[in-house]
Amino acid sequence: MTQTFVAGCGRTATRDGDDHEYAYLDLAFPECPTCPFRLEPEGAAAFCIWRVEGDDPPLQAALKQALGEP
Repeated sequence: MTQTFVAGCGRTATRDGDDHEYAYLDLAFPECPTCPFRLEPEGAAAFCIWRVEGDDPPLQAALKQALGEP
C-alpha cells in the first residue's frame, strides 16, 4: 500500500508499506540541522519522525482517548 508521510516541518514523501511512521536518517534537507523536530538521542544518530498524513501524533491520540473523544 502506498502512503504519504509528513515530517514535522511539513515536507512529504510517498512510500510503500503499512508503517504508521518512519525515522528519516539522511537529514539531507538544508533546514535539517536546525529543525526543531530533529531528534538527537544520546549515543545514536539524529533523525526525524515522519508520520502517515492525517494521523494524529501519538500523544494527541492518547489525549483524545483519555478524554473520550473519537
